[in-house]
Amino acid sequence: MEIQTLNPTTPRQRQRIEAFLKRNGLRFDDMHYYAAVTDDDGEMIAGGGLKGNVIKCVAVDDAHKGEAIANTLISHLIAHANEEGHSNVKLFTKPKNRQLFESLSFRLLAEAPEAVLMETGIGGINNMVEQLKKIKEEGEVCKENNQECKKEEKTNLNITTPQHLNPSIPQPLTTTTPLRGVVVMNCNPFTLGHRYLIEQAAKQVERLFVMVVREDCSLFTYAERKAMVEQGVAHLENVTVIDGSEYAISQATFPTYFLKRLDDAADTQMLLDLDLFRRHIAPALGATVRFVGTEPTDQLTRRYNELMHEVLTDVREISRLEKEGNAVSASRVRKAMEQGDMSTIRQLVPPTTLPYIIAHLATQALQAELDTTPKPGLVDKDNNGAHRDMDYALMQRSIDTLHPYFVKLALLGCADALPTHTSIRDVGIEAEKAMLSATNGVNTHKGALFSMGLAVVAAAHEERKIAANEEQILKERNGGEDVLVSLQTTIKALAASFPDTSGTHGSKAKLLSKGTTAIKGALDNAREGYEMLFAEWLPFYIEHRKERDAHTLHKTLLRIMCDLDDTNVIYRTDLATAEEVKQEARALLDSFSKAHTAEDKEKRIAAELLALKDMDKRYTARNISPGGAADMLSLTIFIGSTQT
Repeated sequence: MEIQTLNPTTPRQRQRIEAFLKRNGLRFDDMHYYAAVTDDDGEMIAGGGLKGNVIKCVAVDDAHKGEAIANTLISHLIAHANEEGHSNVKLFTKPKNRQLFESLSFRLLAEAPEAVLMETGIGGINNMVEQLKKIKEEGEVCKENNQECKKEEKTNLNITTPQHLNPSIPQPLTTTTPLRGVVVMNCNPFTLGHRYLIEQAAKQVERLFVMVVREDCSLFTYAERKAMVEQGVAHLENVTVIDGSEYAISQATFPTYFLKRLDDAADTQMLLDLDLFRRHIAPALGATVRFVGTEPTDQLTRRYNELMHEVLTDVREISRLEKEGNAVSASRVRKAMEQGDMSTIRQLVPPTTLPYIIAHLATQALQAELDTTPKPGLVDKDNNGAHRDMDYALMQRSIDTLHPYFVKLALLGCADALPTHTSIRDVGIEAEKAMLSATNGVNTHKGALFSMGLAVVAAAHEERKIAANEEQILKERNGGEDVLVSLQTTIKALAASFPDTSGTHGSKAKLLSKGTTAIKGALDNAREGYEMLFAEWLPFYIEHRKERDAHTLHKTLLRIMCDLDDTNVIYRTDLATAEEVKQEARALLDSFSKAHTAEDKEKRIAAELLALKDMDKRYTARNISPGGAADMLSLTIFIGSTQT
């Protein structure tokens, strides 16, 4: 017998694994590594896989059970996980296998009728429990110091059950020990609904612990979600936001939760998750109450709430906050983000969440520009355009790298006073270094970082002003035009503090013009508040977006190319070529606009997309890349999403 390594991502090897598992009554699951035990004839007789530090899909053919193959296989998987940096290894298995794995040094974490969760190795659940106990103890010390913390004792007080709680849940009228509760939430992003639930729960206990789901499979990262919660509940003295862990609703403990399917597997994982909470998390925090929001629509979440009532002693459901007859939810916010509907977003989230949303809208705009295909001479999904040192994957990596810095810039802007030039510059320098490191020195988004960075700071600052005095602001700003004027003024103020540049494509292009034409660089356009963008490109973009034009971004790019003195084109070619680009963009855009009937429109759009592809080939051959227009397209998309 020998152990062979199989790659589950390779089609042929995956088929071999699937066939073996099917023979043993198991289904294939997500894994990055699989170890197969083979006999002298090369036939697989046992196997097991890994996903991170979780052992999966372990099986031994019936004819070879009792030969200690399982011991060899599990030892191999544990050793491999250790080599990959995991000192602690987990596995899910059937209850009947519990004793076998206990003999292999695994200990029980949680159990359900159809499965058990076990682990082996250093630390693990014990480390998490000790950390939670420390948090609880620190809270108790803080409570004892009344002068420092100003906490109000709630022991021996009557606790009235609010009407919105589930009347079927027995509610204690008095308590002789401090009541502590827990809320577990994802917050993708943190909404007024989340804040309302926490506020209502905090009224019923002496201390409330809010645990943010750690799994990074959401639009907003774990770090962003936790920060949003911390800032959103800072006004609640008896609320402590604690780190999520791999033991609380995560892929390791609840993998089917995020699939939105209700089946036996989902029930099993929910019960395991709740048993983990009951056995380990709640006792470590000294918590006896679990709070949840009511769930009127999502079947899976509603089932989780039902099982929670069966497993835990004191579960309190709080009716969800509604606005205009609809529950305030993170999914509504994400939908509004996709639609660029900032007015709706403002109604659903607290001001502390807005900087994170603004940063995501900036990243979303850069992504939209990159995904627009075809584009003349620019990197898109089809090709690299006129760029030999860039491709789609590199541009994607650059966008992902810049995102955390847009968050920093948005947080800078979310203040009563505009941030200083130095503070903005420092974040920009840090962002540029990170970008160049991620791209091996290739300047993928330096121009976009400058223009988008200024706009992010300005947009966040405008939201801060609205939040500080919404009623007065709305009176002063009669409609969207006034909002845009204010944003443009703020961008001008920020750009005015930046000194003249040298060594950029814009500054070099201005030198090439030798004073024969008034070429404007990126800083010049920013100091003027992007006049053409606000006056021409943005209205054009918004109009076509409202019409649900499938080619809004193509047309907006061409519209920008008609007007912009693209210093990237001038730097790579000459002034005459830059003027030629303008004229060709105008002709192609006019052709796009000449359709009169639906059939004519469909034919014309198809023809113009072919014309764009032809332009792309010619520009690529001539080293023409309208990168400045691409940056302005991203900026137009962003401003359109934050001000409508």
